[in-house]
Amino acid sequence: MNSLQKKSFFGRIDWITITIWLALCLIGWFNIHAAVYDPENPGLFNLATNYGKQSIYIFTALIIGICILIIDSRFFISSAPIIYIVVILLLVAVLVVGRNVGGNQAWIPLGSFRLQPSEFGKLATCLLLAYYLSNQTNKTPNLKTLLIGVSIVLFPVALVMLQPDTGSALAFFALVFVFYREGYLPTGFLIFSGLAIFLFVLALLFNQWILVSILAAICGFFAFLMRKKRKYLINMLLIFVGSSIYVLSVDFAYENLLQSHQRNRIDVILGKMHDPRGQGYNLNQSMIAIGSGQLLGKGYLQGTQTKYNFVPEQSTDFIFCTVGEEWGFVGAVVLISLYIILLVRLVNIAERQRTAFARIYAYGVASILFFHFFINIGMTIGIVPVIGIPLPFISYGGSSLWSFTILLFILLRFDSSRKGSAGIVN
Repeated sequence: MNSLQKKSFFGRIDWITITIWLALCLIGWFNIHAAVYDPENPGLFNLATNYGKQSIYIFTALIIGICILIIDSRFFISSAPIIYIVVILLLVAVLVVGRNVGGNQAWIPLGSFRLQPSEFGKLATCLLLAYYLSNQTNKTPNLKTLLIGVSIVLFPVALVMLQPDTGSALAFFALVFVFYREGYLPTGFLIFSGLAIFLFVLALLFNQWILVSILAAICGFFAFLMRKKRKYLINMLLIFVGSSIYVLSVDFAYENLLQSHQRNRIDVILGKMHDPRGQGYNLNQSMIAIGSGQLLGKGYLQGTQTKYNFVPEQSTDFIFCTVGEEWGFVGAVVLISLYIILLVRLVNIAERQRTAFARIYAYGVASILFFHFFINIGMTIGIVPVIGIPLPFISYGGSSLWSFTILLFILLRFDSSRKGSAGIVN
């Protein structure tokens, strides 16, 4: 690669996205330092502490990112099936040799480091899904292709659920937006899914027979309006019967498909259970910490909720509490704004790709990052149940930081090479 090619190559890299990535990593590092601050080991680079280890993870993530930008883009396409198989084998291995932490057998011990294969499972799934969908000779979306694509997603989900790690498993379902973008799912499916979730919540909050009566009234009203069209009358009847059966089955599914601690977390969110010292403790302390930051926060290393360990998992799942307490509303808005800018840029990157593989992969990356961002922050402020997933680039942990970094930088590599005649150049 001569000097002109080098200049052209580096000029095509999306440096704004890389700057946002680096800013998020540094924000995470400083907030991990604040979350688990040890006066006896105050240095940010002290490897005896989590913040010292995170500095190593960030440095190695930067090296990994640079290497990805140098590698030929076609390598990631041709290697997608191999990467998927390797990660699947790791997901099987963790069930045999994995270390159980907090009830989840999700980590493979490698000396002092613990590898979490489920984090890399999302990367492998995005790659193989893009590989499969982009290689279809029949460009018209069809049921067979959809089913195989869904199977690619559900296979690692099943293995992750065996750990069991519900939070990580749910993150894979964010890839529904990939199928929607590529035309395999109609808009009605997303609307139907949203209504199903809404009905599920209503069935937990209110008497189910009252809810069925309301559904009957609504369907009856629309049936009356369309009484001259027999086809619509039949559709209304089918909608009423289907939704009624669904509502009446919620209690059974809730009691038999979810574990007790999962039900309790949902009950706390819905206000059906008040348990500030038990199931609601994490959420209660999280909201106290965030609320106590007020407008400008208490200042760096001045968070009392954080400093005295009131908030559990404060450097991982609940790292946003540290941001809210020490940097206040302003700091939280800045962090959320960075994520929104990043997600908007990822969608723009996806739409400007010249190959189906790069576009599909880009939407996979955006979907996964959005899910983690929304659910993690949502569970700390009480709008979604606590399911335990990291905040991308912010939470402590090598596996999550590396996997999110690889996800992002592979996309940036595709984007930098999109000007080739075939969409992929060296």
